[in-house]
Amino acid sequence: MKKNLASLLFTAMLALPLASTAYAQPETQAVASAEQAATVNINVADADTLVRELSGIGPSKARAIIDYREQQGAFVSVDELLEVKGIGLATLERIRHQLTVE
Repeated sequence: MKKNLASLLFTAMLALPLASTAYAQPETQAVASAEQAATVNINVADADTLVRELSGIGPSKARAIIDYREQQGAFVSVDELLEVKGIGLATLERIRHQLTVE
């Protein structure tokens, strides 16, 4: 019995590093997701960055954002994007977590 218990304990100890690695994976994936949701400063981003980083923003919406910024000045808040032609509430809510104004 002691031999079986020792064998079982040894096997369990060997499995611990594997178990901790398995639990670390979701955390690593969460960090990767956070990195993918990098913040885009709409006051300085060029059209290529807006298109590449923001889901639902194509070349024409990116150009509209830049045109608005050039005509009206820097964005004071992310919500001001609603003033840009082609940007509605649904689009803004979808990308809000990726945006900043600095």
